[in-house]
Amino acid sequence: MNLTFLGTRGEIEARTRRHRMHTSMLVSYRSANVMIDCGLDWLRKFERLHPSAIVLTHAHPDHAWGLKRGAPCPVYAPQKTWQELQHYPIKDRHVIDERTPTKIYGISFEAFPVEHSILSPAVGYRVSAGRECIFYVPDLIFIHDRDAALKNVQVYIGDGATVTRSFIRKRGNALIGHSPVRTQLTWCEKEGIPRAVITHCGSEIVTGDERKLSCETPGHGRRAWRRRAHCLRWNEARAVMPNSAKD
Repeated sequence: MNLTFLGTRGEIEARTRRHRMHTSMLVSYRSANVMIDCGLDWLRKFERLHPSAIVLTHAHPDHAWGLKRGAPCPVYAPQKTWQELQHYPIKDRHVIDERTPTKIYGISFEAFPVEHSILSPAVGYRVSAGRECIFYVPDLIFIHDRDAALKNVQVYIGDGATVTRSFIRKRGNALIGHSPVRTQLTWCEKEGIPRAVITHCGSEIVTGDERKLSCETPGHGRRAWRRRAHCLRWNEARAVMPNSAKD
């Protein structure tokens, strides 16, 4: 399974050569190429990638508004996401039920609800193909049923909106926002996940000094950061799963 990071920028004004496009990832397995999320930056551009299908985590502008003019391929999303996108001219729609693995061109996607937004409920995906399994969640405060979501995961791909500061707010009885990278790395350590890739980068990463950020994470010095985020990447790049050549 090949993972190509098409975009790594969150919903921020800052934009650099390394972080140009809204967060999106291409999951390639055998002859299939499934795109996860298609934000506004991708409007009238994603078609050149010729995705086999598109899967959405939620309906925020930086994750779904690239589909305003429709899509030439099947689009999969949870029912709550489709409710927000009901007026989009997408003809080939498919509902992904939460906690029910859905096969898309040989790749399994299992949606886990995550806390992030009241108006645009979000999910993270447990994605597996062959012997490989990742968890992809670009926006979150926490994962409901985290133990099941992260069990035997080889790579965690998470939210880089903030590295050390809490970006969580309370609205009524609900929480909205983003957990810092520091917290997510703690989850990875507890669940025994050897690799983490941080995407959906906020201004702290996009306009900051990434080397300094590695050292400034309280309780996670450079050595600990490297151990716990063995495959940490903040630029648009490709990550190849260890056994991809065998499947």
